[in-house]
Amino acid sequence: MSEWIDVGALDDIAPRGARLVKTPLGCVAVFRTHEDEVFALDNACPHKKGPLAEGIVHGKSVTCPLHNWVISLETGHAQGADEGSVATYPARVEDGRIWLESSFLQMRTAAE
Repeated sequence: MSEWIDVGALDDIAPRGARLVKTPLGCVAVFRTHEDEVFALDNACPHKKGPLAEGIVHGKSVTCPLHNWVISLETGHAQGADEGSVATYPARVEDGRIWLESSFLQMRTAAE
């Protein structure tokens, strides 16, 4: 059975915005789309480790603020001609609260 961690209210993140969740092994970026969907990814772009939580959210993608790489919020894969990916984590919204699946967060490595 999965365990989920409450990481805050959906309303704490503006539409097309993001927040960081700090873990012992690094930060996870939690994104909210214009349609109130929530996605969780490692906060480091696969290119030069740019802070994805500071990027621009558009549709179901985020553009890295350093070099404009576009990353899919659904898969974590770089889009277009760029190559690379970041880890994604199960996230859900329930009763206006954002929940992350704890076992996936615990499987992270210190290098992330």
